Amino acid sequence: MIKPEKLRAEALKLPRALERPHFDWASFRVDAPKGKIFCTLPPHHEFSNVFLTPDEQKMLCEAEPDIFFQVPNKWGLNGATSIRLAKCDLATLRSALIMSWRHAAPAKFHGELKS
Repeated sequence: MIKPEKLRAEALKLPRALERPHFDWASFRVDAPKGKIFCTLPPHHEFSNVFLTPDEQKMLCEAEPDIFFQVPNKWGLNGATSIRLAKCDLATLRSALIMSWRHAAPAKFHGELKS
């Protein structure tokens, strides 16, 4: 089970990550000119959203259907994926955050990511 504080800490460990409000949700972004979001956390803390490719989303949703599900709107068709925090472990969360961060971060920042 991932608590909101743990998700926040893990998201902010990623290079150049910062937290900003996104309406009434928390968002985690890459501190770059466009500040693209790689993760969101709603106030209810039941799930978090990451932004993947549709192929990555399909792989995770099929492999771990108790943890991952497609966001039920147009964003979901483009790879927006929810993570059920009560079912998720730390390694799975980190993997999803890193995948999403790589899509949001400019390629020149990818070398800053620690394995």
